[in-house]
Amino acid sequence: MTVFERVKKLCQERGITLQTLAEKTNMSINSLYKWKTSKPSIDKLEAVADFFDVSTDYLLGRDDNKKYYDLTDKDERDIQKELENMIKDLSNGGALAFSKDGGEMSEVTREALIISLENSLRIAKIEAKKKFTPNKYRD
Repeated sequence: MTVFERVKKLCQERGITLQTLAEKTNMSINSLYKWKTSKPSIDKLEAVADFFDVSTDYLLGRDDNKKYYDLTDKDERDIQKELENMIKDLSNGGALAFSKDGGEMSEVTREALIISLENSLRIAKIEAKKKFTPNKYRD
């Protein structure tokens, strides 16, 4: 996928035209269309990346993650592994069997708890990436 195709796709996702993008980034529409066959200048590429809040590497096709803190496939596998360990630990300790009445937790409640744990792990991973990624690796 070329830089132009990625930019066009981002425009479609935002519901704007290439002309609108060109106006908002102080470029001519022809400058954007030149990206079909040639590489953009750094300043124009950065302007478009800033407008869409994506990395320049994403626009250039070097990275499929739009932001440096997006979760990678490895991050997703790590989250699933940690979630499995948490569920196993909670199940073994009987912690998933709690309720106000002293009875076992319903299946719906159990699933809601697992989904909540998974979302918490995702948020924690993203926040850690935002906080601990060195500046030289950020967009």
